[in-house]
Amino acid sequence: MAIIVGLSREEEIRRGTKGPKPNILYPSQFSDDQCRLWRRMTDPRPRLCRWVFAALGLLLLLKAEALYVSNVNITILQSAVARGAVCLDGSPPAYHLDRGSGSGINSWLVHIEGGGWCNNVTNCLVRRRTHLGSSNQMEKQIPFSGILSGNRDFNPDFYNWNRVKVRYCDGSSFTGDVEAVNPETKLHFRGARIFLAVMEDLLARGMKNAENAILSGCSAGGLTSILHCDGFRALLPMGAKVKCLSDAGYFINTRDVSGAFHIQSYFNEVVSTHGSSKNLPRSCTSRFGPSPCFFPQYAAQEIRTPLFILNAAYDYWQIKNILAPEDADPHGNWVSCKLGISNCSPLQLKVMQDFRMHFLFALSRLPRSPSTGMFIDSCYVHCQSERQELWFRDDSPVLSNRTIAKAVADWFYQRAPFQKIDCPYPCNPTCPGMASAP
Repeated sequence: MAIIVGLSREEEIRRGTKGPKPNILYPSQFSDDQCRLWRRMTDPRPRLCRWVFAALGLLLLLKAEALYVSNVNITILQSAVARGAVCLDGSPPAYHLDRGSGSGINSWLVHIEGGGWCNNVTNCLVRRRTHLGSSNQMEKQIPFSGILSGNRDFNPDFYNWNRVKVRYCDGSSFTGDVEAVNPETKLHFRGARIFLAVMEDLLARGMKNAENAILSGCSAGGLTSILHCDGFRALLPMGAKVKCLSDAGYFINTRDVSGAFHIQSYFNEVVSTHGSSKNLPRSCTSRFGPSPCFFPQYAAQEIRTPLFILNAAYDYWQIKNILAPEDADPHGNWVSCKLGISNCSPLQLKVMQDFRMHFLFALSRLPRSPSTGMFIDSCYVHCQSERQELWFRDDSPVLSNRTIAKAVADWFYQRAPFQKIDCPYPCNPTCPGMASAP
């Protein structure tokens, strides 16, 4: 915990490796006079002094971070309804656009929202009542931070680009396309149509003149950025520099702790429910069939557009839902471990280290050309590009002394290749929470 006593002056960090950070006074630095003064004003217990200063510090730190976050209005794409490009409940799709400026006026970052999937009618009916299935439930404004930030100090290489966040409301990583609508459920499985409708609208708003473009996304959106990577590239001018970034979207096909392929069965159901087969990369489906090609380790093998994989080797969503889902852990032996690696028993830690090796093997299927980028850290996190504290700050995770923001920018602008895989847990002290690691 900390209390802010002032902000440092703005730094010239356009080509630096880390972002600015407030000057901070930690509780251990409080003077005796400060604590005595506080005790006279409130309570004679010295411990309370420390706690109050710490709580106040946290509030001020959060307020300071908020100064660097902008709220961006929603755009509801009503015109998409006529072509059947609609959310699960039949409502129009939506996105948020923050216009670029200056040298970034013809550069576009299109970021796809994450939010899992629905694999059958029952789950999709639940989902349609949320913002992940209906634009009627979406916030009218959302904050842009991390890779979406419009502040140069916190996003030095992409801050003045046209930055878009596409809302996720179909439950299939924008691959579904079923013409028929059941009159009883009224569910629409039209994710692929949504993706194309949104992209065509952005092209009309200036993306057709793009000189630089990135298709990115987090989690299920990170999977979208892989599955639609070549298709996105095909929509843009031939001379444009176009690349894709998948954040926490490299989901692997592996056994859970009970020995079953739970995630394989789940993805089979997603592909079947949404009619996704015809919208998965043909270069993959011709070799492996439809359902395996929902996994990046198969789908990404044939991608021609430069791709950057940002992922934790111990991605906590995959640990919780692929390695140790509830169905595979009926006695709850993994509940505490899944809350944090430091809670794991030696045997559980061994299982997680084995999962890391399976992840790295799946990753090895990617082409190892300089156009492929990788930032594979050993943090216990899921989605890092939109979280300012992980994307670009003094205390952000680093590999080879580079933050995620610097690594991605160096790769995109071809300043330097970046393909780094972290050492096994718990070796990286820059990961959040590592101060308490065993």
